[in-house]
Amino acid sequence: MGKTKHKGPVKLDTSLKPSLWASMMPMGLGKIKPHHILDTMKVVYDNRDNLGYAYRILTQGVCDGCALGVSGLYDQTLTGPHLCTTRLNVLRLNTMPAMDDKWLEDVSALKQMSSVELRKLGRIPYPLSRKPGENKFTRISWNDALDRIANKIKGISPKQLAFFLTARGITNEVYYTAAKMARFLGTNNIDNASRICHSPSKTALKRSLGIGASSCNYQDWIGTDVLVFFGSVPANNQPVSTKYMYAAKKAGTKIILINPYKEPAMEKYWIPSVPESAVFGTKLADDFYQVNIGGDIAFMNGVMKHWFEMEEANPGSAINREFVREHANGIEELRGHVTNLPWDQIEQSSGLSRERLKEFALLLANAKSGVFVWSMGLTQHRFGTDNISSVANLAILRGFLGRKHCGVMPIRGHSGVQGSGEMGADPFSLPGGDFDEKNWTRIEKLWKFPIPKWQGDIVGISLENALLPDGHERKTRLFYTSGGNFLETMPDPDFMEKCLENVELRVHQDIIFNTSTLVDAKEEVIVLPAMTRYEQPGGGTSTSTERMVYFSAEIEGPRIEEARAEWQIYVDLAARVHPDKKHLMHFASAEEIRAEIAQANPNYDGIQHLKKRGDVFQWGGAWLCEDGVCPTPDGRANLLPIEIPQLDKPEGHFYVTTRRGKQFNSMIYSNKDPFNNADRYDILINPEDARELRIAEGETIVVYNSYGTYQGRAKFEDTRRGNIQVYWPEGNVLIPKGVYEAFAGIPEYNTAVKIEKADSFTANKDLKYKEKPIEDLEVNVG
Repeated sequence: MGKTKHKGPVKLDTSLKPSLWASMMPMGLGKIKPHHILDTMKVVYDNRDNLGYAYRILTQGVCDGCALGVSGLYDQTLTGPHLCTTRLNVLRLNTMPAMDDKWLEDVSALKQMSSVELRKLGRIPYPLSRKPGENKFTRISWNDALDRIANKIKGISPKQLAFFLTARGITNEVYYTAAKMARFLGTNNIDNASRICHSPSKTALKRSLGIGASSCNYQDWIGTDVLVFFGSVPANNQPVSTKYMYAAKKAGTKIILINPYKEPAMEKYWIPSVPESAVFGTKLADDFYQVNIGGDIAFMNGVMKHWFEMEEANPGSAINREFVREHANGIEELRGHVTNLPWDQIEQSSGLSRERLKEFALLLANAKSGVFVWSMGLTQHRFGTDNISSVANLAILRGFLGRKHCGVMPIRGHSGVQGSGEMGADPFSLPGGDFDEKNWTRIEKLWKFPIPKWQGDIVGISLENALLPDGHERKTRLFYTSGGNFLETMPDPDFMEKCLENVELRVHQDIIFNTSTLVDAKEEVIVLPAMTRYEQPGGGTSTSTERMVYFSAEIEGPRIEEARAEWQIYVDLAARVHPDKKHLMHFASAEEIRAEIAQANPNYDGIQHLKKRGDVFQWGGAWLCEDGVCPTPDGRANLLPIEIPQLDKPEGHFYVTTRRGKQFNSMIYSNKDPFNNADRYDILINPEDARELRIAEGETIVVYNSYGTYQGRAKFEDTRRGNIQVYWPEGNVLIPKGVYEAFAGIPEYNTAVKIEKADSFTANKDLKYKEKPIEDLEVNVG
C-alpha cells in the first residue's frame, strides 16, 4: 500500500529548553511522580536470582510490554537507549523459577490470594489437573493432558468449543497457529485480548479509510503542528512515548489531550532517559479539553460545525477543499448532518461550550499537519466505532493523511496486539483479510482444508454461552484460554465466575496462576505450562503500533523443564483430534510458520526473511493512504455523518469510567498510582460535585447502580463535573454485563451511577434502586 519507506531513527535534540521545564526542583523532589530509580532498584532486587538472563532479555529481546516496538534497548523512532518501568515490571514474568510444589496441595489457600500474590509464587511447573471437589492440583503428563482435551473436543460440536488468546508476550507465530488450528478443528469461536481493546478502531478505519492499522509512524509526532490524544494517556500506558513527546515539543509541536480528567502524567512528566527531563521534568500537554465521558462524538461534531460555518464566510479557511475534492466521498451528507445539529445538544453532550470548541476548531484549521492518537477512552463504548469514524472525519477534512507528520493512530497497549487480528485470531477475520467469502476461498486454497462458514462468537458471548441449557448447539462446553483473567477484565466479575464454573472442561495455557485459574469447572480444569516469547525455539515476531514487524530471537537462559512453545502445543493438540489429517496442521519450526504467514497475509511478505536479532520490516510503508489514495474500492476516503449518542443520565447520576493505575492490563504492581497518589479504592471526583453532596476528601463513599455497589474514598481531582473515575478492575462491579458495541463487539466499560456517603447508604439500597442507566442497551454480537 505504501510507497515511501521508513528511514530509521532520528537523532534526539538534547539542547536545553527551560521553557519546557516542569519544575526548578531537581529530580522533581517533593512532587507526585513515578520514582524511576527506586522502581529500577526494586526490579533488580526481584530478579536477583537471574540477573544475567534478565539483562539479556532487556538487551537482546523485543519488548513484551507495550506496542511501541523496542528491540533490545533501541527502536526505529529515536536514537539512543529506551527503557521504561512497564517493561521492567513485566520482566519478572520471564525470569521467575517454577513455583514450589507445596502450593499445589491446597487450592483453598490459593483462593485466599490475590492475582498479585499468585503471580509471585512463580511459573507453572508442569501440566496440572483439578476436578470438582478436589482441593489440590494433580500433576499429569503432557500426553495425558492433551489426550483429555482432544477427546473432549471429539465429543462435542465445534460450536461448543471456544479459544481465547491474551496479548502480553504472544507472538505472531502463536496467533497464526491458533487461528489455523481453530478452523482446522471446525470452530470460528476464537478471540483475543486486542479485539476487546481496539476492535472499533479496526472496523471504523476500514469503513472510513479502508485500513485496519495506524496510517503513520511515531516519527510523525516529531514536528507535526498538532498532536492530539483522544482518551489516551500514553505517559501511563506507553512510557517510552514520553520521549517521543519530548522530541515533538522540542520541534514545536502542540500537544492536546481530549479527556474527562486533566491527567497529571500528561501535564508534567520526568523522562528518565533524557537528562534534562529527568532533572527538571517536561511540560507535555499544551491544553486539555475535558469532555464528558462519552461526549467525544458531540465534541468532534461541534468542531466540524464550526468549520462549516467558517467555510461559509471564508471558503478554504477550515477544510482542505482540494484534498476532499480529490480523495473523499460524502462531504455534502456530512455538511447537512453537522450544520443541522443544535449547539445546545452539542454543548450538553460534550460538556464544553461553543466558544471552547471553537478554540480547538481554529487550532486545527490553522495547522498544516496533525496526528490524531487514541486508545480505550474512545473504543470501549457501545458507540466505539462511531467515535473512531468521527476522528477519521476530522483527519479527512483537514487532509491529515498519507504524508509526513500526518495520520491517525490507534495506539496499542500490548506488544502482541496489532498482529493478532492480522493473523486471523478473532471471529471477524482470517489471516490477511476479513471473514468473508473472498478470504475463505483464498485461505482454503492455502490451508487445503475447508473453513467453517458460520459466524464465530466474541469471547464475552462464548463465556455467557456456558450458561445455556444442555443440548443447545452453542453451549460452550470447552473453553481454552492462553493467558487472560476474565474475573478481572470483564464487567460483572460475579457473573463471569458463574460462566467459568459452568464450562465442562476449561484449559488454562499460561506461565503463571491467576484468580481465574482457581475457579472450579463442571468436569475438569487443565493447566498447561507455556514458554515465554524469549524461550520460543526459532524465535518469534511481534508487530508494533506503527506496523513494524520485529524479530525476537530465542535467548539463552534457565528454562521451566516442561514448558512448551504455545504454537507447538496447538500443533500437537490438532494432531490428536484429527490424526488422519495432521499433515494439514503441521509445523516443524517457527521458520515454517513465518513462511506460511507471508503467503496467508500479503502485507507480511517479508516476515519469512526475519532470522536474527535486530531484523525488522514495516508492512505498508511509512504511510498508509499515501498521497490521499486509500485502499477502498474506489480509492477514496469516506466521510460519515455520526449521530450524537443519547447520554442523558437520570437526575442525580454521574458518568463513571474505569482507570488504569500502576499496572499492566489487570496485573497490578502497586497500590498507589504514581501520577496522582491515589490508591486502588480512591474514587476520582470533582471537588465542586463533592461539595454539593457534602462529601469531604478522603471520606468513604458508595457508588452504586442497578448492576453493583462499590465502596471507596473520595479523592478530589480535576475531572469534568458530573464524571467520576474508579480503578480497573476493582470498579468492574459497576459495569453492565452483556452490553457490546454493535459493529465490533467490544464490551461497554462506562455507565451511570449514583453516589452517597457511606454512613447514609443503607444495606438494602440496591433493592430500592429502580432506575436503569441509559446505557443499558444489550447488543448480541455473533
